[in-house]
Amino acid sequence: MGATSISDGGHRVPMVSIERNSEKNHDRPDVNDHAFVQAGVRQVEAITAVWSTRMLWTVFVLLYFINNIVAVLQHVQSSLTPYVTSTFAQHGLLATTGVVSSIVGGVCQLTIANVIDIWGRGQGYAVMLVLCVVGLIMKATCDSVEMYAAAHTLYWVGHIGIGYIITVVLADMTTLQNRTIMFGINTTPSIVSTFAGPKIAELFLQKVNFRWAFGGFSIILTAFSLPILAVFFLHQRKAISLGVIEKEAVKRSAWGSTVYYFWQFDTVGLFLVTAGWSLLLLPFSIARSAPQGWTAGYIIAMIVLGVLILIASIYWERSFARIPFFPWRFLKERTVWASCLLNGLMFMSVFVWEAYYTSYLQVVHSQSVRDAGYISGTFNVFSSFVGPFVGLMIRYTNDYKWTSMAGVPFAALGSALLVHFRRPDTNIGFLVMCQVFTGVAIGIWGLTAQLALMASVRHQEVAIALAMSGLFGSIGVSLGFTVAGALWTNIVPANLYEALPEDSKNLTSILFGDIREQLSYPIGSPVRDAVIMAFQDAQHKMVIVGACLVPFMLACIFVWKKIDLRKRQQEEGQSKGNVF
Repeated sequence: MGATSISDGGHRVPMVSIERNSEKNHDRPDVNDHAFVQAGVRQVEAITAVWSTRMLWTVFVLLYFINNIVAVLQHVQSSLTPYVTSTFAQHGLLATTGVVSSIVGGVCQLTIANVIDIWGRGQGYAVMLVLCVVGLIMKATCDSVEMYAAAHTLYWVGHIGIGYIITVVLADMTTLQNRTIMFGINTTPSIVSTFAGPKIAELFLQKVNFRWAFGGFSIILTAFSLPILAVFFLHQRKAISLGVIEKEAVKRSAWGSTVYYFWQFDTVGLFLVTAGWSLLLLPFSIARSAPQGWTAGYIIAMIVLGVLILIASIYWERSFARIPFFPWRFLKERTVWASCLLNGLMFMSVFVWEAYYTSYLQVVHSQSVRDAGYISGTFNVFSSFVGPFVGLMIRYTNDYKWTSMAGVPFAALGSALLVHFRRPDTNIGFLVMCQVFTGVAIGIWGLTAQLALMASVRHQEVAIALAMSGLFGSIGVSLGFTVAGALWTNIVPANLYEALPEDSKNLTSILFGDIREQLSYPIGSPVRDAVIMAFQDAQHKMVIVGACLVPFMLACIFVWKKIDLRKRQQEEGQSKGNVF
């Protein structure tokens, strides 16, 4: 592979040269070869080579706008979800609706990485946009909790995919030293969305209904996404017209293309991993509602089958997959697997109590939908607020490992105080304080983990490495939801039945299934006190589980290698073209 340049009106543009292998080798490339660069990576390098500095900053702004919309939408839908499940008298299945979507969303990131590396960033974004919009439309028209769960899975895959592709594009547009600055700025939309999202959700509930919220955001997201798609496709055409990038030389029949992409995307591996994790984790959330509980035949069958399918997926990946779905070679690099593991542990430690936190705030502390969303979202505000400062610190210290140590005292305080303050008589200010401490720690570790990961791989591996991190994160979310669902469904109904007055014990299933029914009883009434006691006990156990994960997160950070970012950028040249 060599490099040449061409002239574009006096401006010399580096040409992304391409050496073609035979069709046989092209279909089965050596992904461990440092010279091998996939078509989508060559394409984005060509795009950054032909756009101007003004266009570079325009793209930053467009991506920032999209992130604002996505962040607001996420807060709106999380505030509305308890009311959607309650509409179908299934409030207790709140965590279950998130398990499959989190698993599928995480696993699909590896496939999305292949899509954007093979087809291109713009093409991948368009596919994720369609999935997200279709999911929102299905949410707006759902007539059962099962349909809502299916819609949420589609929405979540699109939502995760959009965020993931934006992260990869930002990596394409920045050098290693400056990357965390832009990543940090990219997280700041959460500061506004934390306050705007719950208020918007509350207005929709008061003025119309949740269906209009999902329908409206499907239109808004599409409108804001069209400009960035236009930028990518127009500059791709410009790169082709200037000869900076060539069109695919290998021609295949329709059947040949089907077979080629079947192996490229490791379709079998994707199916096995998704099915395996889903079958293994789902029983922990639905066992309570099974006729015979944990002894139900289908509950046992799901767990056993899930384990067997995961074992089969490992065998498939190691023995049959031409292009492995899971890049096993990365596990030999300790910084890579430690960063991925840290990401998973962070998400699990939060989502193990976050799943039911807004419900807890409304029922136990009499907070409105808006205020409960604000309190819960304080975590996101401060994890986003510290982002740009973390980026600047890394930029000027050239070090990410010791920068991450700044999060240790915040994590220690946050986790300890979370356990102490999960009581009905706790002042709301202390709950907010816990969210601040935890948010700062996660904000620091989230960014340093991403940079440690990217500094350990080549540019053509950045997308798949980030996808691996996303997979671990989504499994962490799924495990958090699963543990939360298991604790909730096994603690709340039993405690509720025990605490309710004798003449109200028949209300147990109704109260467990509908947050509106829970809120209909005033503070101080025997029924409301019983609900508060049941909620408090479950939440207290949830935050204990989250706090127990903090030492393991610290261990992951100590495992990282210390990499000189300036030297790494010079050696690898991770980003090419007109970049920041």
